[in-house]
Amino acid sequence: MQGGVITLMFCWLIGPRHGKYNKEGKLVHPITPHSIPMVMLGTFILAFGWFGFNPGSSLAGTDLRIAVVAVNTMIAGSTATMATTLYMWWFKTKKPDPSMMCNGMLAGLVAITAPCAFVSVGGAAWIGIIAGILVVEAVFFFDKIRIDDAVGAISVHGVNGCWGCLSIGLFADGTYGDGWNGVAGKVTGLFYGGGMGQFWAELIGVTTCFVTLSVISLIVYKIIEAVVGNRVSLDVEIEGLDVPEMGVPGYAGVVMDKQSETPSAR
Repeated sequence: MQGGVITLMFCWLIGPRHGKYNKEGKLVHPITPHSIPMVMLGTFILAFGWFGFNPGSSLAGTDLRIAVVAVNTMIAGSTATMATTLYMWWFKTKKPDPSMMCNGMLAGLVAITAPCAFVSVGGAAWIGIIAGILVVEAVFFFDKIRIDDAVGAISVHGVNGCWGCLSIGLFADGTYGDGWNGVAGKVTGLFYGGGMGQFWAELIGVTTCFVTLSVISLIVYKIIEAVVGNRVSLDVEIEGLDVPEMGVPGYAGVVMDKQSETPSAR
């Protein structure tokens, strides 16, 4: 969730990339990634790493909860991928969208990170399904309000990080967590007879995280702006940052088409 909040603040403060929206604020030029296969490869590398991240965060395997965490991680990522694919296909573009599919998988993995040890496999599946739909709606929503998030980090990490935390207060099944944070009793959500107590606790945590990180992000942005600046010139933005910022071209034989602002082969 933290990365999503920081991304939201910086995208809002820096503003959209040149040519993304017209003067009326409508999306006129989706700026696509240069390689969808590389996007998919990176997504699967992240998904593989998540099985070290979530189960590994338990720091122990002696109580065998690590197995539940691993299964829940797989289930939520899978159901989110399927939900995103079908939702885009049936209700948005009428075709499967591989890039949004990748965002869906990551959204499910983000959403299950907080509740992975506290929910059943069925709960993990529902958390993933809801995350897969949320990420699509969030991407379209932020485009409508002119927040130019190049990789969907706000929707994946911010929106679904928030959803994952709140989902503990709904789907925690009461089989784990006795003594966590010094609180007696296992973690139980609303759908398993635990009432609204856990949900309100999660909501307070999410709100605190959002407010704190928003303020810190604003301060950091102002400092960077005063020292080196947060944005390159328009010419550099259109040309591409590889040579001006790094000194070497990122892709040999590819130039930037200034009219369409997308890479094209020579």
